[in-house]
Order: sequence, then C-alpha cells, then structure tokens
Amino acid sequence: MNKYIIIFFSLIIYSVSCIGQEENDNIPKIELTTIAGINHGNSYITFPVDIGNIEPLWFEANLTPNFYIRKSKNSRLMGVLTSQIIIRMYQERSFPVRTPSYMPQITVYYLLSSKTKVNSLSLFGKLAHHSNGQQGNFYMEDGSINHKTGNFSTNYYELGFIKTNYNTRYNAAQFFGTTVEIHPPNLTIEELDGFYSLYRWNTIFSIFRLPENNNHNNKNANVSLKGQTTWMFGKLNNWDNFSLNRLNLKLTFFYHPKFLEDIGLFIQIYHGMDYYNIYFSHQINVLHFGIMTEKLRF
Repeated sequence: MNKYIIIFFSLIIYSVSCIGQEENDNIPKIELTTIAGINHGNSYITFPVDIGNIEPLWFEANLTPNFYIRKSKNSRLMGVLTSQIIIRMYQERSFPVRTPSYMPQITVYYLLSSKTKVNSLSLFGKLAHHSNGQQGNFYMEDGSINHKTGNFSTNYYELGFIKTNYNTRYNAAQFFGTTVEIHPPNLTIEELDGFYSLYRWNTIFSIFRLPENNNHNNKNANVSLKGQTTWMFGKLNNWDNFSLNRLNLKLTFFYHPKFLEDIGLFIQIYHGMDYYNIYFSHQINVLHFGIMTEKLRF
C-alpha cells in the first residue's frame, strides 16, 4: 500500500508545481458553476468488473444532480442544492439493492476574485446529511453490525476553499481545494461514536486537459485526473493518531472520446474506509471501471 501512497502524493506535487501562469485573452473563463461541479463530483455507473476486496456488484451508480441558485451568470455568490444518491446492486439472488446512501446537501459558494478567470479563489460552506433509509437496530444479536436493515445517520458541515488556475504549457485547467468536515455528535447516531470519524480533513486536486486549437467555447475537457484524500481525526477503532488506516485515497482518470457528447470512460482506484453508509466498517481496496457524465464546459 505504501507505494500507492507515494505515487498518489507524487501526482499532487506534480500538479501543484504547474501552478502559476499568466492571464491573457486566450485563456478560457472558469465559471463558478464549473468550480462547483468539480467540487461536487460527477454522476457515474460502474461495470461489473470491479477488482479488489469489495462484494461482487452488478454496478455502483452515483447520481449527483445539482440545482444552481444565483441572481445572474456573473454573480459571485451562488447556492447549490444537491440530492446525491449512491446505489449498489449486488450479484446475488434477485439482484438486491441494499441500503442506498442518501446524501442531500446545500452548499454556498463565494468567488473572491472579481472575474471568473485564472488564479481565482472561492470559499464555500456546506450542510449535508448522510443516511441509508433504514430504521432497524444497528447491531445484530451476535454483536455484529446489521448491514441490511440497521439505521445509519449523520449530519455534518464542511468549510473550505478552492484555488483555480490555467496552465498554458499543458493547456490544462487546474483546481486545488481543502476543507474541514465536522459531524456534530448530537447530530450523529450514538452507535457511530468511536467507530466513525466525526472530524475530517479533505483535500482535492483536479487537472483537465482541454482540446487543442479551439476557442474553448462549449467544449468538454479531453481528459481529466482527479485525486482526493481524507484524513480522519478523533476516536476511531482504537487506531493510533498517525495510523495510515486513517487515510482514505481516491484517484480518478476520465477520458472523453470525440464521438461521445456528454459521457466518457473512467478508471478509479479507491483505498480506505467504505463510503457506502453503514458499510463504513469495511476497509476496501477497489479498482472501478465505468462511464461518467462529466458535463464541465470550459
């Protein structure tokens, strides 16, 4: 696992080293809706060929519709309503879909710079809920977690910033963000105490390679690379404060073929605590393949 961590952070260092380009009229505008879309992630569906220690799935689907609230296209203040849902269909009899993750959230963005171009800085705050729609007992009679019908629920808020810039050398838009995520104990079911991190530090970096020789109007990125890390603080499974078990890693590579308009192919590697609601107790290493709707325009 250590070699994957080294590779992951090497990519972060490489992307940050590309920051710092001059602004000119040929550089595409990076609007607040694009920044929000990158921060919220993309809708996708995986193929039934996952590699790793996750349960056999027919697919995992992430549905992330965003509804933008703003006065005008040029507003520096914008609200986003998101009704995110993650669904897994298992390769079992009758193809069950168990305990989907429901994650409704509201986010407010404020663009500090006066123009939506390179070298901009955006602040945001988020209120979110994460549950699985179940109301059964959290534990089974034998003391194990009730993954099928056990109640899972937490509410949290997240505060952070996103730095954007454009790299003329590689014709790429770049994004770097960092956030603090807090789950108030009184808004989280008590069964999660000591087993689910209530305090987290998240970072995200993204690089979008743009098409060559175009005016950047209504064009998707050709390829993109997105990395995400989460360090989990607080009481957690009796782990040491510096245990690498507290680190979640996600790396996603997306390719948009020219013959497709709004969807493309992606490969994603994930290591860490399972993000699928009450399955959080599982430590997974998985390689996903699938299709993604990355409707980000530059």
